[in-house]
Amino acid sequence: MTRERPENRAFQELDSLWHAVQGRWTMNFSPVATGLAFSDWLLHLANSPGTQAALWTGFWGLAAEALAEGASPRPGTEAPAGRERSRCRFDDPAWDAEPYRSMRVLYEKGCLWWEAYATDVPGMKPRHQAFISFIGREMLAFYSPCNHLWTNPELLRLTADEGGGNLVRGGLFWMEDLMRLCGGPVRRDEPGLEVGRDLAVTPGEVIYRNRLMELIQYRPTTKEVVDNPVLIIPAWIMKYYILDLSPQNSMVKYLVDRGHTVFMISWKNPGYEDRETDLEDYIELGVMDAVEKVEEVIPGKKVHAVGYCLGGTILAMAASAMARDGDDRLKSLTFLAAQTDFTEAGELMLFIGHAQLSFLEDIIRFQGYLDTGQMAAAFQMLRAYDLVWGTWVNRYLKGIREPLNDLMTWNADATRMPSRMHNRYLRDLFLNNDFFEGRFRVKGRPVVISDIHEPVFLVATEQDHVAPWTSVYKFHLSSDARSVTFVLTRGGHNAGIVSEPGHPGRSYRIATTREGQRFMPPGHWYHDTPVKEGSWWVDWQKWLLGGSGKKGPPPSMGRFTGMGRGCSAPGDYVFGR
Repeated sequence: MTRERPENRAFQELDSLWHAVQGRWTMNFSPVATGLAFSDWLLHLANSPGTQAALWTGFWGLAAEALAEGASPRPGTEAPAGRERSRCRFDDPAWDAEPYRSMRVLYEKGCLWWEAYATDVPGMKPRHQAFISFIGREMLAFYSPCNHLWTNPELLRLTADEGGGNLVRGGLFWMEDLMRLCGGPVRRDEPGLEVGRDLAVTPGEVIYRNRLMELIQYRPTTKEVVDNPVLIIPAWIMKYYILDLSPQNSMVKYLVDRGHTVFMISWKNPGYEDRETDLEDYIELGVMDAVEKVEEVIPGKKVHAVGYCLGGTILAMAASAMARDGDDRLKSLTFLAAQTDFTEAGELMLFIGHAQLSFLEDIIRFQGYLDTGQMAAAFQMLRAYDLVWGTWVNRYLKGIREPLNDLMTWNADATRMPSRMHNRYLRDLFLNNDFFEGRFRVKGRPVVISDIHEPVFLVATEQDHVAPWTSVYKFHLSSDARSVTFVLTRGGHNAGIVSEPGHPGRSYRIATTREGQRFMPPGHWYHDTPVKEGSWWVDWQKWLLGGSGKKGPPPSMGRFTGMGRGCSAPGDYVFGR
């Protein structure tokens, strides 16, 4: 006879409360998940004498190399593969003089040893191995001689030249940032960029609003426009104006000035009252409602739908559901740095496992949402050399406060995520990969990517740590589209997408796969596809034109419907804090 476990909500609440308290001291990392990774590493290492021997042999070998390099300096030596590239490089000539040269060489060899030997332990779970490697890099970054006043010759020289003025300024900047973190008043001497004045200034009107999003229609600037409108769905973890930054690099303005009628979703920044908002709500109240409204403004014309990052993921879900139900209102699909397969979803997977997700769910259940600071901390950890240590050295030790450009201003304007939606998208997409494997349900029925037959334009970026290009490329594995045009552009997750014509140093690869053609592995595709200089926007705009009807007079601006009152772009939701 089995004895059922009594349900006692109080015990569960105690667990959740304890985890929420722990999260304040562990930067929201689960101590259990961290402990499991280190236990896996240590136990397998302890049971592998050959690996231990290789580890120590590598250590002493690299130590001998460090001593040899110290005895015979070789200025200008390239950094080993293990060294991170950042604003905190060893490029000052003083790093080739003692004692700083020895510090630099020892640090470089230590990084190389960790990457080459310390984490290569047979039998470990790959997830744990990647996590241990990551934690080791973060710890080594702390010991980098670049990051400390007394071991950085450039900082010592600057401090001597300014009589400590750089440290005084840095201390004031630190106090200012601390006040901002605590929610206190902060005085800024220089004016910053403002949304609606400097950013997101393309003229338009909010023509629809519900409890989750606003829909903006942009005013035409040409006498004739393309028949088929463009609907852009940004990710809900970002403010939409990443695609409408300054006039010179606004994707929205670029399209409008070339005769496209553009609509944009602007997501609401959720609060505690939105805690039960689900991932399916973003599909229904976001993508589906927007398509309905666009059809109302421009009846009978199919829509070019564009999704950026996770906005592209829910666009793929919505398009799959529409195709399943025989809804043919979409003309084409463009996915910008958007994943549909999450088995190799970048370094974010370091933070995603059953133990970590359970821990995080308990933390945000009390808040009702994932806070902007919690989200930013994860991304900062992924790029600690630039976003943490680079800021530490430049702002607090050099006393330099870099003026915010448009992209930096947008990056600081973060959003929250509702508790229920956040939990589901991490579990269903990242952890279980339900969408790619055909288990994700919309309106109670599964959706599959192979139901999509519209032409697809797929963009990935070479240095993307959020959506690696090889992961984005996997769309080909499940696609049954008439054609898939794949673009791999230079840059990262944001800068590679905001890549307007004329931007220096931009290049990309582009090739189209037709229905029925054999799959080409990503490595082969990369080597067989030539590089083109310039911006991929030009080819994309031509692709949109090629899939559109004739040009004609611009449509009328849509009549406002929905909650509240209509207003001009950028709308109200974008200002939500």
